Amino acid sequence: MEALIRSLQDIVGPPHVLTSASAKRRYCRGYRYGQGDAAAVVRPGSLRQMWQVLQACHAADTIVICQAANTGLTGGSSPAEAGYDRPVIVLNTLRLRRLELLAQGQQVLTQPGVTLDQLERTLKPLGREPHSVIGSSCMGASVTGGICNNSGGSLIRRGPAYTQLALYAQVDSDGQLRLVNHLGLELGETPEEILDRLDGGQLPNTDGGGVGAADNCDCGGRHASDHEYAQHVRDVDAATPARYNADPRRLYEASGSAGHVVVFALRLDTFAADASSTVFYIGSNDAAELEDIRRGLLQQSPHLPIAGEYMHRSAFEASERYGKDLFLFIHHFGTERLMQAFAMKSRVDAWLERLGLRPGCSDRLLQRLSGWLPRHLPARLTQYRDRYQHHLLLKMSEDGAAFARGFLQARMPSVTGDFFECDAAEGRAAFLNRFVVGAAIVRYRAVHAQEVEDIVALDIALPRNTRDWFEQLPPEIADKIRFTMYCGHFFCHVMHQEYLVRKGEDCEQVKSAILALLDAKGAKYPAEHNVGHQYRAEPALEDFYRRLDPTNSFNPGIGKTSRLKHWR
Repeated sequence: MEALIRSLQDIVGPPHVLTSASAKRRYCRGYRYGQGDAAAVVRPGSLRQMWQVLQACHAADTIVICQAANTGLTGGSSPAEAGYDRPVIVLNTLRLRRLELLAQGQQVLTQPGVTLDQLERTLKPLGREPHSVIGSSCMGASVTGGICNNSGGSLIRRGPAYTQLALYAQVDSDGQLRLVNHLGLELGETPEEILDRLDGGQLPNTDGGGVGAADNCDCGGRHASDHEYAQHVRDVDAATPARYNADPRRLYEASGSAGHVVVFALRLDTFAADASSTVFYIGSNDAAELEDIRRGLLQQSPHLPIAGEYMHRSAFEASERYGKDLFLFIHHFGTERLMQAFAMKSRVDAWLERLGLRPGCSDRLLQRLSGWLPRHLPARLTQYRDRYQHHLLLKMSEDGAAFARGFLQARMPSVTGDFFECDAAEGRAAFLNRFVVGAAIVRYRAVHAQEVEDIVALDIALPRNTRDWFEQLPPEIADKIRFTMYCGHFFCHVMHQEYLVRKGEDCEQVKSAILALLDAKGAKYPAEHNVGHQYRAEPALEDFYRRLDPTNSFNPGIGKTSRLKHWR
């Protein structure tokens, strides 16, 4: 191991090989779940260096766990606590941020450290957008992480993050490390030649017109997005979910790989941004009323909604109270500074823990300070919080707004619900309040550590034909939970359900009991956040991992599978 560390230092430079516990902390601890250890964290500064790091680790017979922003919610991008039979090296890719536009921005070529926020800002002047524009992007998540996890996002027309065009490394069944170029671009024959060209931005003139030519998007029948989803999601009578992590339809090489291959570059479609949009804020005390709206719009509207986000009152209140400082940070500074802010917070937590203070001190301090911050939500949103249990944030394009307006006016106000059309500030606030809720639940756990055992976070996909979608827990389960949060991507029937389990209760027992109820509904889980170390991979998903990584060299143990070499 000492020889390997020296070799890695020679490749990337000593400052980028982290071996002390304090330096490794933020890379070896999951954002929400899990913490383990690694022999080193390595941060290559070029694709050529990344390949050399892989070669050195392969020769030393180590495990490699690839990681970008480490913002996953299931612990899938950080080491597990124990159970490995080889040393672990964490390969962090955040220094690899080169981004190339193809075909006037109709496609992009991304290195593994490119974040959703970076991609969004690059495309904005072109009037185009990436697969996801808010949500994971708020937390600094990477484009590659979304592809490897089949992340769904909130934008209904775009489906799960997906591409069939990737450059990746794998260890084959003979134990040989090889680089596979399926980008659809002629970049050379040897790994070094391919990677040097990508590092230098030397892309080929594939048709004589340069990489700006529109017909460079023709990739021989292979696709750089889920081109079928817009019709797939409209089938509201199908007995299967619209999308979920282990859907065999969307497992392809890097897509859904969960780190069982090492991704060097991805080629992805981008999407025309809507010139303008309208947000309708819908409240109801009857879950069936929202389901009727969902089914009606999916079946009848000529234009699919841009987004349709659900929040239960509990999610609204948690986000309003415990996500206030994050809301205001993003509102005033944007998302581009979030990664630096979270890195600083991690360093503060490490320092405080070395002083003997219990984990979560920074969260408790920030929560106390946030009480002094001004009210941040518009009045009409908080009025609906008080009036209604269920909230639906419906965003329509300019072409679809008139239909949606008439559709809602024909149904509301009703005995149980009503809606209003947001102005620009209300619409931005409504969606930002929705997307800081994940961080708010982590904050809740830290603030109430004496009353909460831990978070049980479920990320589920209901069948498209489900009508009885809102969960009603039986008393024997509900009594073990201090606080429950429900939100989700409602038109896709993807729900995020988080349970703050009471102190002293067995979280695994609570989780198993809830999953049994979901199994009876035909739900699939996880829907978009990867199995990580929290969910058991379905047989088809495990078979996919085994085919990609027959020696189990990359990110072993994901989906509660074997952590041993050759899947023993």
